[in-house]
Amino acid sequence: MLRQGLRQKLLTRLSPQQIQFVKLLQVPTAMLEQRIKEELEDNPALEEADWADDKPEDAYSDLDETGSDAPGDADEGENEAQEDLSEYIDDDDIADYRLADNNYSDDDDDRSIPIRVENSFHEDLVEQLRLLSLSETEQLIGHQIIGSLDNDGYLRRAVTSVADDLAFSHNLMVADEEVASMLRRIQQFDPAGIGARDLRECLLLQLERLPAQPTVVHAQAILHRYFDEYTRKHYDKIARGLSLGDEQMRRAHQLILHLNPRPGSTKSSSDKTQQVIPDFVVTHEDGQLVVRLNARNAPELRVSSQYKDMFRDYEKSTKKDKKMRDAVAFVKQKLDSARWFIDAIKQRQHTLLSSMEVIVALQDAFFRSGDFTRIRPMILKDVADRVGLDISTISRVASSKYVQTEYGTFLLKHFFSEGIMTDSGEEASSIEVKEILSELIAGESKDSPLSDEKLSEILNERGYNIARRTIAKYREAMNIPVARLRKEL
Repeated sequence: MLRQGLRQKLLTRLSPQQIQFVKLLQVPTAMLEQRIKEELEDNPALEEADWADDKPEDAYSDLDETGSDAPGDADEGENEAQEDLSEYIDDDDIADYRLADNNYSDDDDDRSIPIRVENSFHEDLVEQLRLLSLSETEQLIGHQIIGSLDNDGYLRRAVTSVADDLAFSHNLMVADEEVASMLRRIQQFDPAGIGARDLRECLLLQLERLPAQPTVVHAQAILHRYFDEYTRKHYDKIARGLSLGDEQMRRAHQLILHLNPRPGSTKSSSDKTQQVIPDFVVTHEDGQLVVRLNARNAPELRVSSQYKDMFRDYEKSTKKDKKMRDAVAFVKQKLDSARWFIDAIKQRQHTLLSSMEVIVALQDAFFRSGDFTRIRPMILKDVADRVGLDISTISRVASSKYVQTEYGTFLLKHFFSEGIMTDSGEEASSIEVKEILSELIAGESKDSPLSDEKLSEILNERGYNIARRTIAKYREAMNIPVARLRKEL
């Protein structure tokens, strides 16, 4: 049975301006320029300002701020449009963010680094394939195999699947043996190890290119017969099984370590790398820590003068018909959007700066010394309470943002960590514990690495009450393997 009734709900909805601010706040400086370009393309009422040509006076300061009624047949709708128009012809103050000194000299202009154009390793393999004397069928098989290689240079698909692809895409029926034969020829291409189906085959293909020396023979035997044991670092078992001495085992091990497990990525070093652009700059000035925003990627913005000219024409017009009123409504919509965007950028910069100043104040010891062990415990709530903002806002501030210091450039999230109680009753940062843990592992004996239990004992002796499972968690977070896998010959 259906029942009708009334029920009240209290909902929180973000306005379009708030949504725009939230999105801009999360964008790092490296992407802000692109975001502004998109807005400039979408909104013709927004344009980049040339500071040399800007004047403090608004172009419409000579107009009546109250919006006087124009003579003619002005109906009620026209009067409303004219009253609403007054706020768009007020004198515009110079935006605060345009008066800020970015402290960059003319020598700091952005300069793009020319990128050398090179073929990908797939294109190089195709060039090598063309040098072979092949039939049309063999050419198609070779192209299909090369196109099936992943970015590391491996053929992750079965030979049968490659043959099926040829049947579907080229209506070419070939035997698996023909595909396998062409694969063996491609595996002789450069770089060595290309076309392998797994890591072991990749390493063995590279060893086949080396002169037949005892160390090469030993390395091949290790990979052929004891690959699983080798990946688990059971060196003693391998040495006994192959009757190798310690020096022979060590040399074979070093040779394998110098092989390339990703032959297809040999050209990655020539690819364009993404430069980290800091969002904040922290410097020492007269014994004080000074925080600045990096605003180099935020061009000066203003409302288009052409759109202001439209309002001037509307004011001077004696006849305001429906077509003109519609045009004014469109212009007002675009001007609102432009002003909201400029205000959102100003609010973004204010929020970023105030939040970063609190972070620097809380981590004053680190920013003065650069010592990671002096980073104090700090969570998002600590910053949010001091700035007077919501935790989610501080989370967006810290997301994908970088700060440049005299000791290097760091991800902002690096300074947020939980606290650990020490024997003295003080609270230590988990970052401090990780730094000590990293130093202990770096200084351990590679013949007998420290276990998690032993690391826990050492830290407890130093006053840090940390369990073995916490050590394991920190070690995994730092991508440090267990003690057995850290053992070296």
